[in-house]
Amino acid sequence: MDNLTSWLERYILPLAIKIGSQKHLVALRDAFIGTLPATLAGSVAVMINAILRDLPPQFIDGYDGSTVPVISQIIEINGYVWNGTLAIAGLIFIFSWGYNLARAYKVNDLAGGIVATAAAIAGIRFSFAGTVEGVNLDPGTIDVLNEAGWEATADSVTANGWGWLPLSSLDGNFYFTAMIIGFVATMIYIKLMQAEITIKLPESVPPAVSKAFASIIPATVALYVTGIFYWLFSRVVPDLTFLEWLQETIALPLLGMSQGFGAVAISALFVQLFWFFGIHGPNVLAPILEGVFGVAQLTNVNLFQEGGSALVLEEGYTWVRGSFDAYAWFGGSGGTIVMVLAILLFSKREEYQTVAKLSVGPGIFNINEPVLFGLPVVLNPILFIPFILTPVISVGIGYFATVFGLVNPVSQQVAWVTPPLLMSFLATGADWRAPIVTLVAMVVSFLTWIPFIISANKMVPISAEEAAEEETGDDYED
Repeated sequence: MDNLTSWLERYILPLAIKIGSQKHLVALRDAFIGTLPATLAGSVAVMINAILRDLPPQFIDGYDGSTVPVISQIIEINGYVWNGTLAIAGLIFIFSWGYNLARAYKVNDLAGGIVATAAAIAGIRFSFAGTVEGVNLDPGTIDVLNEAGWEATADSVTANGWGWLPLSSLDGNFYFTAMIIGFVATMIYIKLMQAEITIKLPESVPPAVSKAFASIIPATVALYVTGIFYWLFSRVVPDLTFLEWLQETIALPLLGMSQGFGAVAISALFVQLFWFFGIHGPNVLAPILEGVFGVAQLTNVNLFQEGGSALVLEEGYTWVRGSFDAYAWFGGSGGTIVMVLAILLFSKREEYQTVAKLSVGPGIFNINEPVLFGLPVVLNPILFIPFILTPVISVGIGYFATVFGLVNPVSQQVAWVTPPLLMSFLATGADWRAPIVTLVAMVVSFLTWIPFIISANKMVPISAEEAAEEETGDDYED
């Protein structure tokens, strides 16, 4: 381990420090950290609901937390907290991204956040429309639908509406688009501000008013550039928004993966790669994870109901959607609960220790946004290798243990917030060997993380202001 640590310090650490001081990456890192108050609050809400709503049905038949006094009210309150945090995490991030990017260039940071948010929101689909043929509607129903603004006849209904923002376009799916569009729009705004293509008011005008007017021309140009891009894109790809197009072009080429270890390992690898850049890997790869491995899991569930584990072993699939959760994603994607433990035991960095302590509770329930964006792991070059490598190793341990018959295949739908070890036990139809396999994967992952956490002790954090000063040689003024 000492040799590995020395190698990391000699070859990886200098590169990590260089990348870690790059102005745009520092701003992006700070943008993720800036979302921590919201993501942590949302994680607490999800964790409480997991305890009160999602876990009890695994042990109590017929349990429904929404019908239990007091508990149902707590669940509802947590739902409101989730609505304003994790449900719109992408929207929160885009403002933080524009704000920190503008701050790194020493221009009006508030306007930078507003420009980035406005530019990204402009590309979301605000309307919906769809037609259903072959229906049989009575006159009363037709009248009601037409009065609601839809178009209904005796044998068809055309639904349409405008003025809505789907949450699927504002949550983790929004990060990738927000990073691209937010960067372009904010950089246009920044360059125009630096070129002083602004409206200048007399010095007697209050500073807040003067700063706002100075941002008008740069912000307007930036938003019109993004508006023209969206317009051109809609002419080339009329049926998809830019967000939808990115998801389809990234996800669809990966369709068709089978049960071979190569396909499973590549899926795990790409999930981690996306997460490293702040993109919600499971969401991006949903066509694979849900469309392929999810279908395999439903098949195993049905086989288990018909003939138990014996029939699953005979006719079922080796690796399904829940297998990732059981053997690789303990603590969340990347198996980050063992990283948190490694930090608590071996890290000497105060900020790492603080974030790790805050992440233990959510991590037990497989919620790792606080550590991914709060440490952050995202775009942290010194943590890149273990973050990418450990889930692939864990997948290999779980995969070959299943192939060689050391553990039954996953055959149950288990809530993703179920704690590790219990997750694999329930998912395999109460196979006592499954938690042992998970524990082995966790130990191997833990040992892999240790040298990288020790190496991170020697990295000195750098702020966006310091990165800007390093590139320009100027003193930062708030």
